[in-house]
Amino acid sequence: MNSPYADVSPSNWLSITQGLVERHPLSTDAIVDVVLTSWQSIFNSQLGTKGFRIGRDIFPKPQIMGFLLHELIPLELKAKYPDLWRGDISISDKDIVYIPDDFFSIEVKTSSDPKHIYGNRSYAQNSNNSKKGKSGYYLAVNFEKFSNNTNPQIKLIRFGWIDSGDWIGQKAATGQQSRLSSDVENYKLLQLYRKI
Repeated sequence: MNSPYADVSPSNWLSITQGLVERHPLSTDAIVDVVLTSWQSIFNSQLGTKGFRIGRDIFPKPQIMGFLLHELIPLELKAKYPDLWRGDISISDKDIVYIPDDFFSIEVKTSSDPKHIYGNRSYAQNSNNSKKGKSGYYLAVNFEKFSNNTNPQIKLIRFGWIDSGDWIGQKAATGQQSRLSSDVENYKLLQLYRKI
């Protein structure tokens, strides 16, 4: 897939990102709504025969909260728009599949970091054997983790386009993470929501 940012300097990325987001079939309001609804669903759910609740009885690590959010967002979209959206079924699917046109399908990245998102090390590796495309629309969600705070909140929701070449792998051979440059985070992901 050719990058919409090919041969364009970072100083001009923002206008391209705005165009891509405006062109997307999900409105920015709908994106914010589905993320906040999914987050609230985590705390409204009951677990086990005794009705245990997250945030009251169970205080999951950020990886678990990210996993739940990652799973609930596609489910909420499918429930609202069953003919348009679904979650991934095959290993080649993005996390959220737009049924009429895969171009608009979305990868979801969550993090308890206040402002950055990360990928697995594989995101920074060029591979023809990749199971799914790493370029395309991305939904980035940053949330608070449990500590003394029993009511963590969504801190930041961003949406835009990331190319596979934007991911930077850790230098250490044992590093398991990839990150994005500040230019990519600032100009290829539009801020849709920020909790102050």
